[in-house]
Amino acid sequence: MKSFFALSLFSVLLILSCGKSGSDFELEKGTPAYELANQLSQTIPYLDPEKNNVLVSTNKFEFTTGEVIYDMQKNMGNRSNQLTNLDENQLRDNINRFANYLGERKLLLAEAKKENISTSEAQIDSVLKLHFQRTGGEEKFLKLLDKNGQSIEDVKNDVRMDQTIQKYINDVIIAGIKINEDDIKKEYEEDKTATVRHILLSTKSKSESEKKAIKEKMENILAQAKNGKDFAELAKQYSEDPGSKANGGLYKDIRRGQMAKPFEDAAFSTPIGEISDVFETRYGFHILTVLERKKETRPFEEVRKTLENKMKQQKKREAFQQRLSDLKTQYEYKVIQF
Repeated sequence: MKSFFALSLFSVLLILSCGKSGSDFELEKGTPAYELANQLSQTIPYLDPEKNNVLVSTNKFEFTTGEVIYDMQKNMGNRSNQLTNLDENQLRDNINRFANYLGERKLLLAEAKKENISTSEAQIDSVLKLHFQRTGGEEKFLKLLDKNGQSIEDVKNDVRMDQTIQKYINDVIIAGIKINEDDIKKEYEEDKTATVRHILLSTKSKSESEKKAIKEKMENILAQAKNGKDFAELAKQYSEDPGSKANGGLYKDIRRGQMAKPFEDAAFSTPIGEISDVFETRYGFHILTVLERKKETRPFEEVRKTLENKMKQQKKREAFQQRLSDLKTQYEYKVIQF
């Protein structure tokens, strides 16, 4: 499941530039972004550059199809041509994902501005030097950008936004997070790994009516398993997870944080030897049976610092997600489903 649920088209490096955002933004005819939007509208008419429909709405700003496709074309450079090869569902998923990404960044930047948080040119130059080093020098980096149809100004703008957002996160959202000793000891005593067998029925790019039918099918599989049919054989017959289907849905010694949260919850809460109820992740509907769980075998003092750091990172992620959720409510944030 780990490899199956991995990266999409947007796992490539995204050099984001929101400088063109504004409700009055329109694509200019003859530009690469306009031509890209025109091609994509042949697959999804909602993306027609002449209509410039809204993709993200809030009570403070909007992102239109023109703005999003402009940024996609600018950020992906020549790779944006890959979008024309996607089918309707794939294209819709990627457009919505990118639009949401841009919208979330704009929320965070707006809050950073309220806090008077900014990034100096010296900080930008420092980050750029790291980019240069990782690609073998400034000349190679600039050639790579040119090859992809991108510019150094796009990169600088992205670095400026990234650093501003990170400073807002560090100074406002996660400042002062601490872990107490009792929490660390409790974490130490929890099960650390779980071995399970698992069945997935994918709902990716499915309609609501299709999802309902898929859930009913999973309920039927669950009934078969609870009536004594071999779980491994059911996984081989029904599971749509290529990472585990062939070996009867087996995942050995999975750790917390390794799988989707609902999967983790089921793996570490279902009694050993029993079968979970049907649960859903963004990948589809699942059931699993727990074969074994293991606790930490190393002494507490040996792993104490590692546990503390891990818990602190988890609390930071939770604080960030909660703040983002609160901002979306405050801004009446909505990604339009087209």
